[in-house]
Amino acid sequence: MDFGLSEEQEMLQETVRGFAQNECPTTRLRELFDEGNGHDPALWQALAEMGVAGLTVPEEQGGAGMEFLDLALVAEVLGEFALPSPFIGHSLAIQGILLAGSEAQCASLLPALASGELIASIALHESDVVWAPSDWTAKLDGDRLSGTKTYVSHAKVADRLLVGVQGGEFVWVDTKADGVEIEDLGAIDRTRPMSKVTFTGAEAIKLEGGPGTASGLLDAAAALLAADAFGAASKLIDLDVAYSLEREQFGQPIAQFQAIKHTIARLGTDIEPTRALYWYAAHALDHLPDEASRAASIAKAHITDRAMNAARESVELHGGYGFTWECEVQMWFKRIMVDRAIYGTPDEHRDRSAALGGY
Repeated sequence: MDFGLSEEQEMLQETVRGFAQNECPTTRLRELFDEGNGHDPALWQALAEMGVAGLTVPEEQGGAGMEFLDLALVAEVLGEFALPSPFIGHSLAIQGILLAGSEAQCASLLPALASGELIASIALHESDVVWAPSDWTAKLDGDRLSGTKTYVSHAKVADRLLVGVQGGEFVWVDTKADGVEIEDLGAIDRTRPMSKVTFTGAEAIKLEGGPGTASGLLDAAAALLAADAFGAASKLIDLDVAYSLEREQFGQPIAQFQAIKHTIARLGTDIEPTRALYWYAAHALDHLPDEASRAASIAKAHITDRAMNAARESVELHGGYGFTWECEVQMWFKRIMVDRAIYGTPDEHRDRSAALGGY
C-alpha cells in the first residue's frame, strides 16, 4: 500500500507553491502584513482562477470536485508562505454547506463560492472559551438572527457568513444585510484579521442539515488549521537554517556551533513526522467517518503544540533580532499562535480525543 501522495496531489502543491513564490514573496508579504487587512483582491482572484476557491465543490456546481485532503495540502502551502487570504474561512464555509445544506441549497449557494465571486467565512466562536456547538447562544427566531460571534476571520471582506446557532445548527447570512455589525478586533495575525460580529435581527437562511453536522465542520477546521501550522513551522525551520548559515560569530557561521545544529535538527525531527497526522485526519473526513473526529483533534493538538514550540525556538535562534518587528520570523510566529488557539486549544482537543476514545 502506498501511503504517499499521488502525482496529482504533489502537482497541486507544487503549483500553489510556485504561485505563492512568484506572487507573494517575502517583500510583498511584509507589505500586506504591515497594511493589516489580510487580503489582496488580486491574489485571491488569481487563486480562484486556479480553482483553489472551490476545490471540494462538486463539479456540477462549478468546483473541482476534489477531496478534503487536497484542500489540506493547499492549506499547508499557504501556511508555509503565510499567504494573506480568506482561504481557510472560505473553505470551511463551503464545507459547512456541503455538510448541512440541502441539495437545493448547495445548488444555489456553492457556484458563486466556487468561482470566488463571493467570499465567505465562518462564525462559530462566542468568546475565548465558547466555540463548541453545545455552547452556542446565537439564536434564530424565524428567519431573524440575533447574537454575537467573535474571532471571525476576514469578516470585513466576506460577502457571506456561515453562523453557528443554538442547537448546533447553521444559518447563512449576508454581511451587508441590515442588523449585521462588524467590529475589527485588531488580531495579532495580520494575515488573517479577526472581527467581532453582532447580529440584531439580521435576515438569515437556515441550512437544513440539522445539528449533527456541526461536529463535522469543527473536525474540518481542526484539520485545516493543523495543516496550516505544519506549513508555517516547516517554513520557520527553513528560515532558521538560512539565518544560521549567514550569521557569523567568532569568525564563522553560527551553523557550525553544535548547540545551533542540534536545536535545528531537533525541530526538524519534531515537526516532520507530524505531517502524517494531518494527512490522516483529512483523509478520514472523506473516507473514515468513525475515526475523523478523533483524528482531527489529535492532529490539531499535536501539530499546533509542536509548531508553537518551533516558533518560540526560532525567535531565540535569531537572537535579539528575532524579537523585533523587522525579523520576518514574527509573521509565522503569530500565524501559528492563531492556529493553536482558535477552535479549541491543544488541551481542549486532547480532552476531546480522549473522550472520543473512551478514556
